[in-house]
Amino acid sequence: MKVVIPVAGAGTRLRPHTYTQPKPLMPVAGKPIICFIVDKLAEAGLTDFVFVIGYLGDKVRDFIEHQYPHLKTEFVYQENREGSGHAVWTAHEAIEDEDEVFIAFGDTIFDADLQQMLDCPHSCIGVKTVADPREFGVAEFNEQGVVTRMVEKPRIPKSNMAIVGLYKVKEVNTLLRAVEHLMYTNQRTVGEIQLTDALQFMLQQGVPFRAIPVNNWFDCGRKEVLLETNAMLLGQRGYASDAFSLPVFENTIIIHPVAIGANCRIANSIIGPNVTIGNNVGINSAIIKDSIIGNFATLDDVVLRHSVVGIDAAIKGMNLSLNIGDNTEIDFA
Repeated sequence: MKVVIPVAGAGTRLRPHTYTQPKPLMPVAGKPIICFIVDKLAEAGLTDFVFVIGYLGDKVRDFIEHQYPHLKTEFVYQENREGSGHAVWTAHEAIEDEDEVFIAFGDTIFDADLQQMLDCPHSCIGVKTVADPREFGVAEFNEQGVVTRMVEKPRIPKSNMAIVGLYKVKEVNTLLRAVEHLMYTNQRTVGEIQLTDALQFMLQQGVPFRAIPVNNWFDCGRKEVLLETNAMLLGQRGYASDAFSLPVFENTIIIHPVAIGANCRIANSIIGPNVTIGNNVGINSAIIKDSIIGNFATLDDVVLRHSVVGIDAAIKGMNLSLNIGDNTEIDFA
């Protein structure tokens, strides 16, 4: 079984960070978003991956090849970003001979029983209750989990069960033909060829689908969700830095949970809770909580809360809540 992971999106809701950094490589709880996805799938025994790349795709490719040399990986380029369905179709040459495929969106961190999905005798989708389903693909299904309808971003939802970006499809060629049908007839939702619409077309052709509830799910496309996910994961075992393994930082108080990378220089500061700090970061005379700090950033005489600071950014002398992109220098002194 091959895994298809679309990672071609521009991540506009996370700008300015995604001008220079692809969204799947944004750090959360000590590692990039894409690592949470690939690691979970690899732990479930999936080792053959197809990545659909586009915007800043070379960075994604370089990272994956360096981080996962033991996996079989293939990269296809989505030249025109025309939606999730089109992204999957872009990989058609890589998957058309497969008996089944697993699809996982590259910006969604999940906590799910993947084995239940893999063992399901039918095609299946991951679902989770949400407060406002109008922003997602939505599934309707009966008490046995048999899916009766799938709708992308409905104006008047008849279900609050969002499709969370996890799919196992057994009828691969039927899926590809469904997407081709949408493309040929130019059937778009919100201006794009949607995977949800292709799955609904398959359902209408008699292909059975099952809904599999997931335990948790975070669509890390916005700063607020990114920070919420960071805090949630740091609170779980195995993600935060071990209090006894961290070096002693001069005149500094660490309030756990935090994740602090290698070769960081921290002095005269209070760090935490819920802070992720990348590698080679310099911090002096700072108070930082509920924030994510990118690699090689420099912070001096600052108070930060609920902030995301990009790679190689420099901030001096301020007390605000910021959303600072990569390669930015700000001096409030």
